[in-house]
Amino acid sequence: MADGDTGVPRQGGRGLTYPFPGLPAPGEAIAVAEGILWMRLSMPIALDHINVYAVEDGDGWAIVDAGLNIASSREGWDALLTGPLGGRPVTRVICTHLHPDHIGLAGWLCERFDAPLVMTRTEYVMARMLTADTGQTAPEAGAVHHRAAGWNDGQIEGWRSGFGQFGKAVWPLPAGYVRMREGDRLSIGGHDWRVVVGEGHSPEHACLWREDDDVVLGGDQILPKISSNVSVWWTEPTADPLGDWLASLERMKTVLPADALILPSHGEPFTGVHVRLDALIRGHQVALKRLERALQTPRRAVDVFPALFARPVGDGVRGMATGESLAHLNYLLHRGRVHRERDEQGVDWWTAIQTETVA
Repeated sequence: MADGDTGVPRQGGRGLTYPFPGLPAPGEAIAVAEGILWMRLSMPIALDHINVYAVEDGDGWAIVDAGLNIASSREGWDALLTGPLGGRPVTRVICTHLHPDHIGLAGWLCERFDAPLVMTRTEYVMARMLTADTGQTAPEAGAVHHRAAGWNDGQIEGWRSGFGQFGKAVWPLPAGYVRMREGDRLSIGGHDWRVVVGEGHSPEHACLWREDDDVVLGGDQILPKISSNVSVWWTEPTADPLGDWLASLERMKTVLPADALILPSHGEPFTGVHVRLDALIRGHQVALKRLERALQTPRRAVDVFPALFARPVGDGVRGMATGESLAHLNYLLHRGRVHRERDEQGVDWWTAIQTETVA
């Protein structure tokens, strides 16, 4: 196990500081605060890793997030459990939110150690709902949604054939769970951890704040270098997740102390949380301005990718890019800043609403 207290903190160049000199190697851990180990599992996608954490909890460890249900992650856990975790039992599995890289092996760990799963209610229920889609026929409502966004027939058929993939990356979840909610305090290893909920990236994402020393297990709510995906999906096409996301980021600024140590799910632990929250908010505000300029002429959701993303959108990320585009479009729609009209082919066309300037 590497000691995270050695080395010189690195300045991130955007007002952030990275206190630890390196990354945990496979099967190893870095101590990042009293009783907390930082570990990494690899993922076979563009975002090639997830950070998982172990918090000392009596004679064992409380695990925060679990990685994908794939062979390499199970092997990674075997190495961690017998290595830096010293063969001590897992006392509970805490998942910040429902995405497969966070809950994928939660059920596997819970079964292995007869440990409870701890989640917020909305995340647990939605995870159970999405895993139940595996093996089912793709609903027509999803095809209607993607056609309205501008997908062609081939792209819609690709979505149909891939429907239900969520559950394939998730080990069966326990039939019951322990609920955590905003403002709760979880006692872990003799310390209280306050639950701070964010919305937008997922419906009821839990961060955990140890107020004794201002350590925050941030999940995907506050990442140091990338902005979490905020999307509208076919299951709730009129949602305003970007509005929820921006409100959550503003609220986090009033709750979390400026000098907190953030332990994120991707990237490296850092300090400078208020600077980072401001940057995340500003990034979306700038994107919304670019989007409104692009909508001076009617466009489909797929036509506004260049206004929102710095690089071309390929097939592998079309779904997430479409969801993020719709999140920005719905944000403007809910605030009366754009108009949407569906044509005879079932395609939505979005146009900025011109406002008169008073001299």
